[in-house]
Amino acid sequence: MHDPDLSLAAPVGLAQASAAARKRKPSLGLTALLAVAIGLVVSQGVMVLMLQGAGIAGLGFLIPLALAFLLALTYVLSFAELALMIPRAGSLSSYTEVALGHFPAILATFSGYVVVAMFALSAELLLLDLIINEVYPGAFPSMLIAYGVLVVFTLLNLLGIDIFARLQSALALIMVIVLLALGLAAVTGSGSEPALSTAITNDWNPMGASVLTLVALAIWGFVGAEFVCPLVEESRNPKRTIPWSMILGVTVIFITIALYCVGALFYVPQDDLASSALPHYLFATALFGEAGKLFLVIAAITATCSTVNTSLAAIPRMLYGMAVNGQAFPQFKRVSKKYQAPWVAVLFVAAITGLPVVFMGDDPAAIGLLLLAAAVAWLLAYIICHLDVIALRRRYPDLARPFKTPFYPLPQILGIAGMLVSIYYVSPTPEMTASIFYSAGAVLGLVSVIAVLWIKLVMRKPLFTPEPIDKVLARK
Repeated sequence: MHDPDLSLAAPVGLAQASAAARKRKPSLGLTALLAVAIGLVVSQGVMVLMLQGAGIAGLGFLIPLALAFLLALTYVLSFAELALMIPRAGSLSSYTEVALGHFPAILATFSGYVVVAMFALSAELLLLDLIINEVYPGAFPSMLIAYGVLVVFTLLNLLGIDIFARLQSALALIMVIVLLALGLAAVTGSGSEPALSTAITNDWNPMGASVLTLVALAIWGFVGAEFVCPLVEESRNPKRTIPWSMILGVTVIFITIALYCVGALFYVPQDDLASSALPHYLFATALFGEAGKLFLVIAAITATCSTVNTSLAAIPRMLYGMAVNGQAFPQFKRVSKKYQAPWVAVLFVAAITGLPVVFMGDDPAAIGLLLLAAAVAWLLAYIICHLDVIALRRRYPDLARPFKTPFYPLPQILGIAGMLVSIYYVSPTPEMTASIFYSAGAVLGLVSVIAVLWIKLVMRKPLFTPEPIDKVLARK
């Protein structure tokens, strides 16, 4: 499944990537791009939040899961149109500066990727530390695993060593197999005897209030497929492979998560799934006994290492690209002479990833808070993506679009509305509401203030005046 150029799954700086890509023959096919779409979505955070949702709503969780899948399809369509309309390596900032201006461009990239790294990667590290200490109690000091993984992958990215990025296809395949194996074994009874087979449909109210408010939690299982878009210049037949890799990716994930959640309901009581910080541990051990522990440790290590490594490769290069465009601190343009790694940006992302770990410590309750705060930030980026499509349809109605969103503007309108509702209902319990919005709001507020000051005082440009599209398409 793997192509050597998958190490470039990270969106490299605009100037660097565009020049390099034009010298190479496009080599990434549908299979390779599909692996990127799936591999960047699957994580321990997904494994935990999906089971917690199943614990809260039972079989009714399939409804918000299906709604989240539909919302994911809307952002996939918008990203596909934008990526093929502006076929340049880069990030959401490239599309947004043309559609809405520099302030939304900076806010979209920071909210969708940098802030998400701050929250979601921290949660991944906490989860890995918790699961290993649960399986091997006392074997490692608290937080040693979390900090160890962060330090190791920071060093690997500083040295330009991308061996784990090169294993992205294999890691994606392993994780999908793990989740499918858990779900299918539980549903078919291939594991131990189901403990709750007679109670799984008890008290199921598919339209219950709690069910419809879980879409924000469910959509976390589908975010990240758009990371294939920066590979548009290196893709064979991108008109077909870019949209279909994302569409197939979120579809495979929907089927996999649905089986995984239904299977867990056969073996673990709903209250336990909803309240546990490690519901996937409960599921694996209930299904496979002691063997489930090793099964889960392998899954946890591959998922977290894949997510952390890919993010530490991708996000610094987004910052590099923004610095090249004048949208971020010029220090982010600094690269090491020997390895050509954007070392300042790598250290910055590593630092903001480790910061919440320092303050949260080994508190299991912090994991859900971090993931849901990240969901708020990512959904905001997706809303901006939908607005980009609408704005560019109005400003450049006659520009060539190799892929056009079917039934425009319905997917964009439904996507924006659905994501706003999801943000409103992001908290699964009233007790978490203030913490989630405070965490996300404080960081996004700080980003907004810095962006305004940067655009006005350094770039000396208007906040909401779009750049001409010819200027972006002409960049080398």
